[in-house]
Amino acid sequence: MGSSWRLTGIGERSKGSVGGTPGAPCQCGFGGAMQPHRRRPHALPRFELSPRMREACLILSPIHCPQLASSSLVLQEWFRLSSQKSSIPDTVANHLLAFAEVSPALLAHVVNLADGNGNTALHYSVSHSNFHIVRLLLDTGVCNVDHQNKAGYTALMLAALAAVEQEDDMNVVRRLFSMGNVNAKASQAGQTALMLAVSHGRQEMVEALLACGADVNLQDEEGSTALMCACEHGRVETVKLLLAQPTCNISIVDSDGNNAVAIALEAGHSNIAVLLYAHLNGTKAQLPVRGRASASGPHCTAWYRQGRGAQQESPVQ
Repeated sequence: MGSSWRLTGIGERSKGSVGGTPGAPCQCGFGGAMQPHRRRPHALPRFELSPRMREACLILSPIHCPQLASSSLVLQEWFRLSSQKSSIPDTVANHLLAFAEVSPALLAHVVNLADGNGNTALHYSVSHSNFHIVRLLLDTGVCNVDHQNKAGYTALMLAALAAVEQEDDMNVVRRLFSMGNVNAKASQAGQTALMLAVSHGRQEMVEALLACGADVNLQDEEGSTALMCACEHGRVETVKLLLAQPTCNISIVDSDGNNAVAIALEAGHSNIAVLLYAHLNGTKAQLPVRGRASASGPHCTAWYRQGRGAQQESPVQ
């Protein structure tokens, strides 16, 4: 898939805050992502939107007929404070609460604003691994997690590519998976989040997606499945994980008539081909592997040929 999923269209965060003080204690009623400061004054100043932002929001509040100039201002300010690598969760939380106080409809409108590339704040926050902000957006209850950008990717698909180190962040990813459609296909190539995670070697994401009901047998525009992706890239542990799914069908062929065994053999991964063949015959896949020859024996080769000739009998849907 190359790098088409990467987000573009917004510059770096400019200096200074937007409508509030960066680092102010989180007063958001959507889950409170940040810990309060150790020294907290007796009376906290009430957070307020900047005059220009508030005026634009009040014009937009009916939502039914937003004025273009005000909508553009809100979009620019919102992405500036929420969608940069350096965005501050406290600032985002304060703005979310302020939007909600103007009107719930305004909150839903702003949270789901998309830029010229179709990316929302959720897309950018996931792409930047700003999972504190991802949690805040999910906490609003109005975030459209299945929105596709112009490249055809949802924030959930981008999360499948993330390299997450903290367990708290992984919990946010699991929550995102549970809230969205894990079986949605990207509009450009028809890939699912599971295929993306497999192709990029994100084993933890593969496990999380399967736990949330990802379909192992879905095919992209070329007829490839997640299992075929794992075979092509030589990901033995991922192959084992996919084969452990009761519904996994290893006899599916792609648009070229190749099944998973054929793909594994052509990629030079004879150990995976043996694993697949053993699984097909109901064994525990404990066959010895002695190089490509053992995976190219008469039985395995016969099934390989069967896969290449199965296209006419089993057309890709």
